[in-house]
Amino acid sequence: MTIAVLGAGGTVGSRVVAEAVARGHRVLALSRKPTSEHPDVTPVPVDARDPDAVRAALADFGADTVVVSVRTDPVDEDFLLGTTRTVLDAAARLGARVLVIGGAGALRSPGAPGLLVADDPARVPPQWRPVAAAGVAQLRACRAHAHTDWVYLSPPALLEPGVRTARYRRGTDTLLTTADGRSWISTEDLAVAALDELENPGDERHITVVHAEEE
Repeated sequence: MTIAVLGAGGTVGSRVVAEAVARGHRVLALSRKPTSEHPDVTPVPVDARDPDAVRAALADFGADTVVVSVRTDPVDEDFLLGTTRTVLDAAARLGARVLVIGGAGALRSPGAPGLLVADDPARVPPQWRPVAAAGVAQLRACRAHAHTDWVYLSPPALLEPGVRTARYRRGTDTLLTTADGRSWISTEDLAVAALDELENPGDERHITVVHAEEE
């Protein structure tokens, strides 16, 4: 496949690029200052805050799939929603699939199906609520868009750089935890899950994963 990664220079996006290349895919690395010497990676300089530039880059280079992996610190919900809609607009014209790597806040809280993680004070402290709420809004923007070929991948509660084990458990719209009660995965294994979904798409629009111990 030809996979465009928007946010390719970020913590998650860079792992997605590495995983895709390792599997033999061609990658369009879209970021403000992309660099790569790998023959299967095409660096595409583009500012995600410029919707016209994003549309032009995707149209010029073409892609079978677009991965959206963008973040801001502090969180900018308007930017996140605008970028997501821009990619969905472009993908609709290209006939491309979109994989959005979103937030855990959009998941349901375990044991309370009617409560989102973003609204659960036991899981999201006040300082993280704007980030969690932005993830909820991003998923709603996907659901409201006319383009229907997309999937929203929510990480577990803790996502951090680590080791690629390729061991994870997959779920749908409810936060997953490990046997010891933790909800976490490495960014490397999240990238594994993302590429697994792109290569073998499931039927669900909203999915999540969690680290799985070796059996």
